[in-house]
Amino acid sequence: MRMTFRNIVTAFVILILAGCGSSGTEPGMENLPRVSISNFTLFEGNDVTNFTFNVSLNLVSDKEVRVDYATKDDTAEKGTDYQETNGTVTIAAGERGAEIQIEIITDDLKEPDENFKVILSNAVNAEIANGEGIGTIRNDDTRVDIPEDGYITPESYAGYRLNWSDEFEGNEINTENWTHEFGASGWGNQESQYYTDRPDNSFVQDGRLVIEAKRENFDGAPYTSARMITKEKQTFTFGRVDIRATLPEGQGIWPALWMLGSNISTIGWPACGEIDIMELVGHEPDIVHGTGHWGEQGQVPSDRRGGDYKLPRGEKFSDQFHVFSIIWEPGQIEWYVDDNKYFTLRTSDVNGNYPFDNEFFFIFNIAVGGQWPGYPDATTQFPQRMIVDYIRVFDRI
Repeated sequence: MRMTFRNIVTAFVILILAGCGSSGTEPGMENLPRVSISNFTLFEGNDVTNFTFNVSLNLVSDKEVRVDYATKDDTAEKGTDYQETNGTVTIAAGERGAEIQIEIITDDLKEPDENFKVILSNAVNAEIANGEGIGTIRNDDTRVDIPEDGYITPESYAGYRLNWSDEFEGNEINTENWTHEFGASGWGNQESQYYTDRPDNSFVQDGRLVIEAKRENFDGAPYTSARMITKEKQTFTFGRVDIRATLPEGQGIWPALWMLGSNISTIGWPACGEIDIMELVGHEPDIVHGTGHWGEQGQVPSDRRGGDYKLPRGEKFSDQFHVFSIIWEPGQIEWYVDDNKYFTLRTSDVNGNYPFDNEFFFIFNIAVGGQWPGYPDATTQFPQRMIVDYIRVFDRI
């Protein structure tokens, strides 16, 4: 068939019209404004705090725009950190935006920063361009939640007198008793934390010492914590030691209340001796370990003997206070939890030199990672805290 010029033009017009009809764009939808919601960040504060999210259009519309919204949990929780809210926001014709107010629930507890979301849906006379606003609640509090319940021991015993104690009264850690150690050397166990003396990692609140391990980059280490010692300040040989504490938990968390021989600087470890009054590996939050270590200078691993104490089913050492004790006599050490004896170490149990009749000092710390507990994983929550109510050392009369 011979195509004329008129035929060619007609076919071209038909193709153009067919192409327009196949775009799927409905009449009147070509120039809809696009609606978005902003993010918002603010410190929590102590009074009523509202987060203001801006809902805006990319261009002015001659029609009223409506869009539904609803809050959604992220790391923040409705009813605890913010008031659950939903509704419809309206942008009047000729206007470019409106606001959504979300009320934050305030408290005075030290917490990590937390997020929640405001989700847009069901836009009328607009298309949703960015339908998710993030609300970040910044922490500005310093108080931590301290349990009140748990086991407690007396301030005196028949046949003993109180030699020394720290009840952690006042507003600061007593530097006449404690020195902080520093660094991220692995501490002989391939640990991952950096020990600091910052008040973020160790402080006194309401008559308790708080040691806090945090996930944060610090001088090349991925975590921070604190390690406090009484070396050259408070040292002891024999007696009864009571330490009342709650313990942290979680994969890779390793709290310890322990002692080293005061002659470690001259004869080294483990020849100086090590008395672990309490250790816990965080993936077993219901079990504590008491251990004595000894051996030749530089011997790795050391010689050691110890025992374990397990709480009744379902209980954890993070739930409430427990008292970790040793009764330390010449040639013998007994380990207790809440006055329940679970292990005894005697001179006859130790091959070679028995170092435990010498002078020792205390160490309190939370390690993160290491050969024994392993390393934190996705299940490990931070911060983790060990809270010490008191330490008391009694001498035999």
